[in-house]
Formats: sequence, C-alpha cells, structure tokens
Amino acid sequence: MSHEVAVVPGDGIGREVVPAAVDVLKTLDVSLSFVHSEAGDKTKSQRGKALPDETREAVADADVTLFGAAGETAADVILPLRSVVNSYVNVRPVRAYPGVDAVAPKTDLVFVRENTEGVYSGIESEVADGVRTLTRVVTETASKAVASFGFEYANHNGYEQVTVAHKANVMRETDGLFLDAVERVGANRNASYNTELMDALAMELVMHPEEYGVIICPNLAGDVLSDLGAGLVGGLGLLPSANIGEENALFEPVHGTAPDIAGTGVANPAATILSAALLLEYLGHDEESTRVRQAVEAVLADGPHTPDLGGTASTESVRDAVIARLT
Repeated sequence: MSHEVAVVPGDGIGREVVPAAVDVLKTLDVSLSFVHSEAGDKTKSQRGKALPDETREAVADADVTLFGAAGETAADVILPLRSVVNSYVNVRPVRAYPGVDAVAPKTDLVFVRENTEGVYSGIESEVADGVRTLTRVVTETASKAVASFGFEYANHNGYEQVTVAHKANVMRETDGLFLDAVERVGANRNASYNTELMDALAMELVMHPEEYGVIICPNLAGDVLSDLGAGLVGGLGLLPSANIGEENALFEPVHGTAPDIAGTGVANPAATILSAALLLEYLGHDEESTRVRQAVEAVLADGPHTPDLGGTASTESVRDAVIARLT
C-alpha cells in the first residue's frame, strides 16, 4: 500500500534538513509518494499568506506530513497545521546518544503533550489600554485523550516510570480538571504513575533525569519541559516530534529556523531524520523505522558531526552518512 507524504520545509534550515530527510526516506523499500508544498515567512512575503489554502488542503489530504520550521509566522503555520491533522497529542522523545557530549548521558525521556488547548488556544484580548488577557482552555475530552495515549505509549514501549506534570495547586480549575481526567484514565487502566508539580519536575529533571520515563503534560508545560530535556542531551538538533491525530499525523523537528546558520549548509538533520523515523513507525513500517533510527544513532556515535555537535560536517555529509548505513 502506498502512502502520500506532504512535504512542507517552511523557512530557514527547514529548507535544508527536510530535503535531507526526504532523501533518506527515498532510499528505503517502502511505497511513499511526496507532495511538496510551501508555508512560512517567505511564502507570506511572496503571496501575502503564510499558510496558503492549497498547502492546508495538501496536508489534510495526505496520509502524513513532514514539516520543517517556520519563523515569525510560526503561530500562523504550525498551529493551524496541527489542527488540520486533528492532532490531539504531541510526542517528543528526548534521548542521549553515544558520541554526543550530553549533560545527562543516561537520559531517555518521552514527553506526551496535549496539543490543542491550554494557552495555545489563541484566545487573547486587549481589555484596556496596557491590559491584555490570555484565556487558558482545558477540556476533559482532550485531557483524557492525551492520558490514554501516554499510558498506552509507556506500556507499548516498555517505560515503567510514568509521571503526570501539572500545576493544580495554583491553576485549580484548569489543571485541576486535567489532573482529575488523567487520574480517572489511570484508574480505569490500573496504571502505575506519579504526579509532580511542573516547576518541581523541572528541577528534578535537571538533577535526576534517569529516574523518569514517559511524562504526560498539559500543552505549555510539555513545550517548556521538552526544551529543558533537549539541553540535557545535546540540544534541539537531536529532538524529533510527532503530532498524532485519529487519522492523520504531522512530524517535525523540535528546533526552529536557526536564522544564524540558515543557508550555510551546516544544519544538523538528525532531528528531522528521526522525525521521519517516527513517520515510518506511524505508517506501520516498524522495521524501516528502526533501521533509520539505528543509522542516525550510528552516525551520531561515529560521526560525521555538524558544528552544533562540535564537528565541521555539512548537512549533506551527515545525510550521506546515514544513507550509507541504510544501503
């Protein structure tokens, strides 16, 4: 069965690392077709719209999407695209790899983040001169969905430690509802887990990341804590992510456009290629997904390395090294 992949490189280094990941996918014995679309700052300057209707339609029609990064228009691109695929959960694995100078080399975390609500609901208002408000939206339905996914992910992937992050001691209504919904799902599944205040958890992750596995989070907490995790393992250039919906999904590196190195050919493609591995897993190509992940791990262990990891390699040479281990 062939699957259609919408390819949206976006801005900055997205235009370098996404093609590298597509080249890796093309070397595999899987039936994929690619539909290329545009979005982001450059698209807005050329067409007056950061997310053209045809890009939105291409993503909706495809089986999966591989996305790069957007710059100043990020909120006008990635948030709507996540809605297009109805992604109720964002999955961000954070692992330390041999060959990479990591602050915490035993780190193996997975952040399972609610992906549609919280402070990213986009409800902001100016109520008076110099006074603006932000409405935080939390629903029982979305909270239960991310909890179910998180517990199932931990069980399927062999993670014994599950932690639920929250701030219900202060945000009593919104995080109170989130925590209550997660606890009910956990009780129905007879799941073992701990709950921790998200600020205390941030400290514990820095001090003892090896004691944690799957972390189920509200939207903003997952965004912030996963970036903290990136600092433990060598940077954002190593973090893939998956935005999972019921019938569609979008995969993207966690990093941004990196305008300081965009166009120089030295961006680290590892996170995007690892995102492509998650894409393959989602489509049911588990063996190929494992092969890609192992090829990336071998390159991270042995080199070549891009400058962010202390080397001098180009994006293309890292891509070629990954491909060489697959062919």
